[in-house]
Amino acid sequence: DVQLQASGGGLVQAGGSLRLSCAASGFTFDDYAIGWFRQAPGKEREGVSCISSSDGFTLYADSVKGRFAISRDNAKNTVYLQMNSLKPEDTAVYYCGALPELLFGPLTTAQSMGEMTSHWGQGTQVTVSS
Repeated sequence: DVQLQASGGGLVQAGGSLRLSCAASGFTFDDYAIGWFRQAPGKEREGVSCISSSDGFTLYADSVKGRFAISRDNAKNTVYLQMNSLKPEDTAVYYCGALPELLFGPLTTAQSMGEMTSHWGQGTQVTVSS
């Protein structure tokens, strides 16, 4: 079975940091880019960041550029999202998803990531207090 398990969420004060992990299994990890998404209460899901499998190409939503950093360890089938300088507006449930590598590239946007995602994982709650 395909599994994408997000972990690492929690409660942090504004300005703090968290590191999320997404552990994948049940599919060929190298064939997929991995993205992070978030959904805040009453809002639609939005793409946050994504990383290629082959060349390390990365994408960030404008709202997190310069604060978040995505990385992946193909040997461990795991993708990480380092979140620094957290703001209350970053509060959301964070999900990871797998996008076919062939569909991900420079033309991909944070808005289009979700349409390309074929496998979704369960989320982890991130709460940033002011």
